[in-house]
Amino acid sequence: MRFPKRIMLVAGISFLLLSSCFGRAPQANEPQSAAAEPAATHVGKGYDALKQDRYEEAITEFRAALAIDPSLVLRARFPLAVALFEAHQNDEARQEFEQVRREVGEHPNIVYYLGRLDLDNLDFAGAIRNLNKAVLKPPFPDTAYYLGYAYLKQGDLPNAEKWLKEAARLNPRDSRIPYQLGSVYRKQGHTEKAKQSMTLAQQLKQRDTEESRIKTECGEKLQEGPREAARTICDQLYDPDNVEKLTALGMLYGQHGDLEAALKPLRRAAELSPQAPQMQYNLALTYFQLNQFENARKPLEPAVQRWPDVFQLNALYGAVLMKLGDLQPAYQALRHARELNPQDQPTTEMLYATTMDLAHQDEKAQQYSESLRYLEEAAKLKPQDPEPHRRMAQIYSLTGHPAEAKSEQEMAEQLAKTSG
Repeated sequence: MRFPKRIMLVAGISFLLLSSCFGRAPQANEPQSAAAEPAATHVGKGYDALKQDRYEEAITEFRAALAIDPSLVLRARFPLAVALFEAHQNDEARQEFEQVRREVGEHPNIVYYLGRLDLDNLDFAGAIRNLNKAVLKPPFPDTAYYLGYAYLKQGDLPNAEKWLKEAARLNPRDSRIPYQLGSVYRKQGHTEKAKQSMTLAQQLKQRDTEESRIKTECGEKLQEGPREAARTICDQLYDPDNVEKLTALGMLYGQHGDLEAALKPLRRAAELSPQAPQMQYNLALTYFQLNQFENARKPLEPAVQRWPDVFQLNALYGAVLMKLGDLQPAYQALRHARELNPQDQPTTEMLYATTMDLAHQDEKAQQYSESLRYLEEAAKLKPQDPEPHRRMAQIYSLTGHPAEAKSEQEMAEQLAKTSG
């Protein structure tokens, strides 16, 4: 059983935004056209570019996909808007976000970005209007901060204080928050509270600077080796109560190949954030890369049940089940993953391999009709591969269907010549 090696450790926006586009598969307003395959190819390339901060490339790919199929509102137009936002092409980003809003309504992800654009344009009333909608179900942890900041700029100090305090509760390590709260307190005439808040902001900023230095040194030591010396430095970043730091440390270890060391922070992050799918995914992926497949299954099973439409979870779960030899559940998981993200080639490869294995299993059990069904599906997954047709020809020959056997054998030979 061959298994593709390209699986990436992802978190944050790349996971939540790109994996599920608001947590669902394409709906009736996103039909599959005759040109769906080339459009999907551009979408896949756009996702990869966006995850690696190559915004201009992502913009080009998403626009190419929309030129082929303008109905790809969530799968292409929304990430196009995000790429334009990150590339500071604000006017174009707003146009795309507004078009998505007309299609899908006041979704928190959309109004969050519109609020951010309003802030950039110094439209504080617009920012307050949009961010108040987003904060009802915050798509990102800094939603409350930007809402409080907008109120501060608008001169509404009570609401600025309210939302900046909420932001501090959610992100106690963000130095921007006590700094802005200090401004609120100063304007309110609370001199001592302003001083305390500004002092805290400075302390947090200094801590961020020190942690950045340690992170850089950690990466250098992991690159140079030995690992024991690197871990002494890197483990200074371990904070058992901070999900963001734990995830960053785990990913830093993982990026430099020290998967054993990555387990401890990623396990703790998954414990602290059981409601966050990316935390369960990061832990399961690390176990998978260590060939600890049963351990990988444990966080994935409940995660897939809780978030059935997150592509990465389903794809990794299917890969784990493949390695454990649970072919039928692997087939179901990979089939669903491909429905969620048909342009992902490694998922297609895994689904093809599993489908062929199930066909072989049924053929050995003389369940020929089931075997043929799997082989027909495999032939659609890889239409240039002669093997499914060759095996269908064998089954038709065994079951007394010479015309069908001849047709499939001829197809297999034709494809073999073409591929050869």
